[in-house]
Amino acid sequence: MMLDVPAAHTLQMPARRRIAWANRALERSWAKGWSPVPDLSPDALVAEARKRVPGGELGDPGVWRVNLDVLCADLLSGEARLSALGKTMACGQLVAALRNRMLAHRLWAEHPEIADVPVARPVLVLGQMRSGTTRMQRLLACDPRLSWTRHYESWCPVGRARRLRAAATLGVMRALNPEFSVIHPTSAGAPDEEIGLFSLATYGATFEAQWRVPGFARWCEGRDTRPVYAEFKRLLQTIAWLRGGREHRPWVVKVPQLTQDLASVLETFPDARLVRVERDPVATVASAASLVRNQMRVQSDAVDDAWIGREWLGKVRLRRERVEAALAARPEVPVVEVAFDNMNRDWSGEMRRVYAVIGLELTPKVERRMRRYLARAAREGRGGHRYAIEEFGLSEGEVRAALA
Repeated sequence: MMLDVPAAHTLQMPARRRIAWANRALERSWAKGWSPVPDLSPDALVAEARKRVPGGELGDPGVWRVNLDVLCADLLSGEARLSALGKTMACGQLVAALRNRMLAHRLWAEHPEIADVPVARPVLVLGQMRSGTTRMQRLLACDPRLSWTRHYESWCPVGRARRLRAAATLGVMRALNPEFSVIHPTSAGAPDEEIGLFSLATYGATFEAQWRVPGFARWCEGRDTRPVYAEFKRLLQTIAWLRGGREHRPWVVKVPQLTQDLASVLETFPDARLVRVERDPVATVASAASLVRNQMRVQSDAVDDAWIGREWLGKVRLRRERVEAALAARPEVPVVEVAFDNMNRDWSGEMRRVYAVIGLELTPKVERRMRRYLARAAREGRGGHRYAIEEFGLSEGEVRAALA
């Protein structure tokens, strides 16, 4: 099956050269003793983070420490096949996440009133990775009666110069991997998914989608996620508090990770309304695998496309099963189902169905804002190319049978 998708098949030549140059420079620096090889052991990462937040506390180890231990075991075993740049990026990401964790716990200790900030009746955009959830979230973000998370708030939820730090990181990533800006256009202030908040717990697809870490993935799939989501809610409360505590609008929350953990999500947000987005399963798996491949190629010179295909087919299947089980157990939860193709044909009609469930009128003014967003997104998404599900060692029939 051939698919028209954003350019994710290969890294552009200038980016490949930059990555190769960075790998050579890092390896030479390590060989000459000019800089240390990144230490990806858990204790070393925690120690490095403590240098940046002296006296910082990390909170309940049951939320984050075992996750970190399992992730680092995969990284240190060589399973992820990280390049020099990959090791450097992994170290930087994990230290930054631990730093953010310490800053969050310091803020919570200083301001316990954050725990009282309401997150009332959130609208959860529920769907697989690459199923159209970003489009849905950003359409809803056109409505000033709803609240949403900005990119910088997801990745830098606490600390100083949050927007500047997020923008700088995006700049580096665009230089190394310009195709990702086509796959998932964003900016520091744009509406974006809350995946960055999970990094504070060293949890989930934040890491699974960029490194080959199957042991970590299986651990996350099997652990009790209720403590992770209790902290996730506290981070949303923190974002609202940092805005001045005036965010009493329903919050639009969108992370594909929610599909894997929906039972815990609904326990944490019992009054949530769900917008469930579905896409053709072959397109979903192929697009997800393409995104993962694009991310992995920046940090590894030994990316196995067939492994990615198997891993993410299994992930999509598991997440679908988890959603069905959670919804069957909670039939009272309001849900509206939206098909990707129907959005392509009649987005306005589909959004009216969504608004009926979330209890708002789709006003002409909001609809005009949505129309402008879609026109802008169409311009930003130009320059696609074709690729096939078979590139990931899968067939259309195999995917459809697995997800029947």
